[in-house]
Amino acid sequence: MDPAFLRRPLAHRALHGPGAPENSRAAIRAALRHGYGIEMDLQPSLDGVAMVFHDESLGRLTPAAGPIAARTARELGRIPLKGGDEGIPTLADVLALVAGRVPLLIEVKDQDGAMGSRVGPLEEAAARALHGYDGPVALMSFNPHSVAALRDLLPGVPRGLVTSAYDEDDWAPLPAATCARLRAIPDYEPTGSSFVSHEAADLARPRVLELKAQGATVLCWTVRSPEAEAESRRIADNVTFEGYLA
Repeated sequence: MDPAFLRRPLAHRALHGPGAPENSRAAIRAALRHGYGIEMDLQPSLDGVAMVFHDESLGRLTPAAGPIAARTARELGRIPLKGGDEGIPTLADVLALVAGRVPLLIEVKDQDGAMGSRVGPLEEAAARALHGYDGPVALMSFNPHSVAALRDLLPGVPRGLVTSAYDEDDWAPLPAATCARLRAIPDYEPTGSSFVSHEAADLARPRVLELKAQGATVLCWTVRSPEAEAESRRIADNVTFEGYLA
């Protein structure tokens, strides 16, 4: 990873707060003002554009309803985010706004629904948007099939796995067998990953410590207090944070 990813704490879904909804241009501008790196999420539009948005559905974050994938990028850009006055940005919009000034940690959301192999279009959309971008960027996903697709599409861009304790109650309806498999982080080497972003409360997991000892960069999610940050940094090389100024 670019050393910039270790120098600057990473604002979760950008530096969101009052007047700056998560993953919004306003939150991105706030992160830029503070010099923070930015973690953000990608979901697809109906017409195959990578949109910077966390949820599969529009209802929590906008006054609209239904799947984000049922609307075109043009339509999504006209839907204001709750708590702000700007529409949902595309990845290309965000890249133009950031222009290489801070590192971007981009999570490609699982499109399979069960961490399986039905992926590809969103990864291809991300690759198109990133073509020619020369700022520090890294890509990641919970779904190892997505990380493998990013390896093939963007071999020169650092990639990693978002990892977790995979508590079965928290991850339902993901099958218990899938949780058990992913909990062991078996896909780090096959996907050519160079980092993990692991659940902060589970950083002491032996597999995470093993990967760190082997040279993996260890990031973590999501830290919500200075005390939790100090604890996480005992193991993690950097934190993804929200709700305070890291």
